[in-house]
Amino acid sequence: MKVAVIGAGVSGLTCIKCCLDEGLEPTCYERSDDIGGLWRFSNNVENGQASIYQSVVSNTSKELMCYSDFPYPEDYPNFVPNHKLLEYQRKYADEFHLLKYIRFRTAVISVRKSKDFGSSGQWSVTTEKDSKQETTIFDAVMVCSGHHTDPYYPLESYPGLKRFRGRYFHSREYKNPDQFKGKRVVIVGMGNSAADIAVDLSRTASQVFLSTRRGVWVIGRVYDHGYPWDICYNTRFETLKRNNLPMSIISRLTETKMNQWFCHENYGLQPVNRTQFKEPLVNDELPSCILCGFVAVKTSVSDFTETGAKFDDGSVEENIDVVIFATGYSYDFPFLDESVIKIETNKPSLYRSIVPSTLEKPTLGIIGLIQPLGPIMSAAELQGRWLTRVFKGLCPYPPLQMVMDDIEKKHKIFVKRFGTTRENRLQVDFVEYMDELASDIGVKPNISALLLSDPVLASALFFGPCTPFHYRLVGPGKWSPARDMILTTWDRILKPTKTRVVKREKTSFLSVTKVLGALCVLAVLVAVVIY
Repeated sequence: MKVAVIGAGVSGLTCIKCCLDEGLEPTCYERSDDIGGLWRFSNNVENGQASIYQSVVSNTSKELMCYSDFPYPEDYPNFVPNHKLLEYQRKYADEFHLLKYIRFRTAVISVRKSKDFGSSGQWSVTTEKDSKQETTIFDAVMVCSGHHTDPYYPLESYPGLKRFRGRYFHSREYKNPDQFKGKRVVIVGMGNSAADIAVDLSRTASQVFLSTRRGVWVIGRVYDHGYPWDICYNTRFETLKRNNLPMSIISRLTETKMNQWFCHENYGLQPVNRTQFKEPLVNDELPSCILCGFVAVKTSVSDFTETGAKFDDGSVEENIDVVIFATGYSYDFPFLDESVIKIETNKPSLYRSIVPSTLEKPTLGIIGLIQPLGPIMSAAELQGRWLTRVFKGLCPYPPLQMVMDDIEKKHKIFVKRFGTTRENRLQVDFVEYMDELASDIGVKPNISALLLSDPVLASALFFGPCTPFHYRLVGPGKWSPARDMILTTWDRILKPTKTRVVKREKTSFLSVTKVLGALCVLAVLVAVVIY
């Protein structure tokens, strides 16, 4: 079974391996001359390619964002700079001999259903290299081209921008702060890129204005007790609470938790609609930059003058040199016909967020077109494992009506949780989504059964971080080191931070009895409440 893989970034690489694991024959097309996709930094931005700035560091930690059978080296930091993440991808490609399946400098021009698609499910893929086109028939297609290539510019909202004398551009073009020394800069948007760039510029620019329409919750990479934020957040226990408690309680708990670090209202960052969850902004330095005056938070920009910016609250900032639009991306697949996938209002109709709902045969999938509240790498890998087994008929795929019913059901849940704003439309709950795919494949661990046979592992699976190793314990692709990797997670988290070993004082008998006493009291209170 021949499979076309489009793109050799974090999703494309793992999809090549997923194909090989299932005995399929992958051919990967990569328009550039190297692997890495979004994570390969370059000062030159080429059309149609993702781009990052020089200071980019991952927002999710290495224990959650690794491939499930290829952990990061233990000496890597918990949050990985872009050059180390690219280095990890190279190690992954070398370990599993993936490069020989990639055709570099080859652009995909079109992917069309074959004439007998109704019976064969095959695709006609046209590619171009060195100005020469070639068409090949494939049994299946995995689209791994990412969704950070087409900048979204809301320029029509600012008619005065045509008269603006300064420079303006999309955040995709931003590389480093050197050329902005002494400049007054307005950043439109309040996502992770906007905040990162604001902090980056605060070191050289004379003043940075960060404009937000709705506000946002800000969390630090350094979370409870100094652990990475996603290690604490993405557990089955926390997910169970979030998805089953009433929304009013969840909103109150979220607000209380977020304001423990600093009061968002005092910093002008309090979200407008707190009943719906928007992806939090991960940035340790932004509150400090605001406190020190390097960054000023403003309301939404209403328009621009020749030399300044007007804001919704009536204020005006003059002598603006640069405007950076950190306004996200549009999701587009120009090589696919609209009969295959049509993205309306930035929300595609995909079963399991992978297969277009219009397909008579599920032989094409979009990998990585999600925005999990967690890492994309491990989610893309599980998507690849799911899709390759769908291709082989080993993973159940429901009839069209059931597909549409499931998409409609998920849409209602989605709107309730995340609302209908443009920037939220690819949002998924990380643990819930991973467990759903894993159930389909047959690799979701049975925690109830493990309570009797392996209670230590069961506890780690339920209360501990939902690492990719959870999905290598059982079923297809079972990996023997998985159990040990799960039980040693906290050791690997702490290893790169303990570069100076500090001896802990011995705990006194009195301290132990106090702790045990507190636990006994807590147990009694819980029993009373349950009774």
